[in-house]
Amino acid sequence: MRTPHRMSDDHISNDRALSDGWPEELVPLRELYDDEADDHDDRADGPARDTAVDEDAWSPPNHRRGSRRRNRFAGLPLVAKGLVALVVLVSFLALADRWAVLYAEHRAAQQLKKELKLTAAPEVEIEGFPFLTQLADRRVDELKVTVPDVAADRVTLAKVSATAKDVRITGSGLTGISGATVDAMHGEVLLSFADMNRELGASQVTFSGHGHDRVLARGTLPVAGHDVKVRADATIRRLGARGVATDIDGMRLDLGDLATYRPGTGESEGLHLTAKSVARITEETDKARRLLAIPALAHRAGVPDAALHQALSSDEKVSELTGSPRFVKNLMKMNLIDIALDHPWLLKKIGLDPALLDGLTRLTRPQLADRLSLAFNLPKVPGDHGYVRLRDVTVEKDGIRVDLSGAGLSVGHQ
Repeated sequence: MRTPHRMSDDHISNDRALSDGWPEELVPLRELYDDEADDHDDRADGPARDTAVDEDAWSPPNHRRGSRRRNRFAGLPLVAKGLVALVVLVSFLALADRWAVLYAEHRAAQQLKKELKLTAAPEVEIEGFPFLTQLADRRVDELKVTVPDVAADRVTLAKVSATAKDVRITGSGLTGISGATVDAMHGEVLLSFADMNRELGASQVTFSGHGHDRVLARGTLPVAGHDVKVRADATIRRLGARGVATDIDGMRLDLGDLATYRPGTGESEGLHLTAKSVARITEETDKARRLLAIPALAHRAGVPDAALHQALSSDEKVSELTGSPRFVKNLMKMNLIDIALDHPWLLKKIGLDPALLDGLTRLTRPQLADRLSLAFNLPKVPGDHGYVRLRDVTVEKDGIRVDLSGAGLSVGHQ
């Protein structure tokens, strides 16, 4: 940048005189030269001249700008103001309505917990909007209740859910709710297999669904110090208005691969040898001869006396007799309970502990069925009014599901 310097008046006047004779096309250059010269003069005049220019250009601040911003709402049309006020009012009413719903749900949950004697408060959800108008009308359109872990006899119901329609509220004022009456209700109950496995099977027997109404039980049971494999089938059916019954059949206890035990006194029940055990016996002549030496066993196996005498005196006849399909079939069909009780060594010969037989005979069919039973009754509803009825029972993948219906139920003080 050039250092400003003061030019003499003679020099400026000479330059201007020269410029008077410039051609027309160079006039802009002359004007630029004149402007630059005036600028040098302004700088040479010093700060006093600058101060004078600044004082002429200064104006007081306008403090009304901020107030115009603040008064923009005042400039809105009346209709717009009304809309804004309405939105604010609706928002406050909606917030108040939601708080009222939360309060009512909490009160209802605590009342249900008390009257149903639950360990935890249920989940209560009030449907419909707005709630305050329903409360003022003393009637709720729809109410949903979910209760987890409800005790029912030997089992725990994993989930009880119900939807109530037309719930009439009793009490005075918006907060003075003393009770409610349900005109109609429908719901469902779930008894999960996971809970049954934990509560009934003691982590040894597992339950699983099979078809529309059947449950399979598979696992082990302790008998006389031995873990015995158990298999059973249960048929699920409705029992009256509040009960679910199970009919246990196909009960069988497997003693390894040696024998099976079915509680009862029927032809197919009792202690029976497996095909593998019979094969072991028939392969060893000494074992077969000792079995035939028991008259009761030989007669039940259908061995004639003449053939029995020949077999006892000849190894060839023993092998021929015990190897026949008829003898093998009869031996497998034979109930060895009473024979084994009279001849304990018979069990030892096939590899079974005689004490196990004593434990099995003490395990009756009703006892085993009771240990595997899934039957239960629905808990009683509070109050003396109304009813809850069981409509249908189905077996699903996750457990037993029960459909319910009810009407006229009351909660709280009327």
